[in-house]
Amino acid sequence: MRFQNKIVLVLGGNSGMGLAAAQSFAAEGAKVHLTGRDQRTIDSAVASIDGATGYQSDIADPAATQAVVQAIEEADGRIDVLYINAGVGGFAPLRDITEDAWDHTHAINLRGCVFALQKAVRIMGKGGSVVVTGSIGAHGALEGNGAYAAAKAGLFMAMKVFAKELVAEGIRVNVVSPGPIDTPLLYRNPGMTDDQVAGLKDMMIANIPMKRMGEADEVAKAVLFLASDDASFISGANLFVDGGLIELG
Repeated sequence: MRFQNKIVLVLGGNSGMGLAAAQSFAAEGAKVHLTGRDQRTIDSAVASIDGATGYQSDIADPAATQAVVQAIEEADGRIDVLYINAGVGGFAPLRDITEDAWDHTHAINLRGCVFALQKAVRIMGKGGSVVVTGSIGAHGALEGNGAYAAAKAGLFMAMKVFAKELVAEGIRVNVVSPGPIDTPLLYRNPGMTDDQVAGLKDMMIANIPMKRMGEADEVAKAVLFLASDDASFISGANLFVDGGLIELG
């Protein structure tokens, strides 16, 4: 029970990797708070986790995140573990990227995550742990992935900087970078048809050394390791969970 009596906040914990992590944190003794944008999936997630509290909140809105943090402070006084998982995908080649699409991708995947950390760290203390979902997209060039890759690359470097700033306070910050994971996010790519998504999935599998998609639970295991005292001497790290795609591809 690595998280007995720990207060955990999972931003983007209503589906996919975030939900798998939230369920795993609770199974190891944590009191879980989670957020999402869709009330239906929030309610479903909360129903699957004993004692969990859900909040409808868009990470692109720092004021909404601040309200969640304030509610947790009033209820529990602190956050011990922060998992920033909220994110959005989307593919478009250079000539087709719109300013609105670029801003939307960065508002969620970069700006919102940075300010979420800023809001939450106020009620974190020594022994606190932050894990952020990055992406292998920040480390490899995939056609059509420019906006997403730029946001995740910026997020990776920002978190390294913040890890250095917070280490003296006893707060660790680490990044987990999933490869192709079979989650709902894969099937919500704006501008792509079902056939294009299926083709993208086949292409990804063909390029993964393990020749399969990853599962949300496999990412959750990496997240819990980095968040736990098992990783007490690790900060500023980036853990690939990608079937060997970056290191072996």
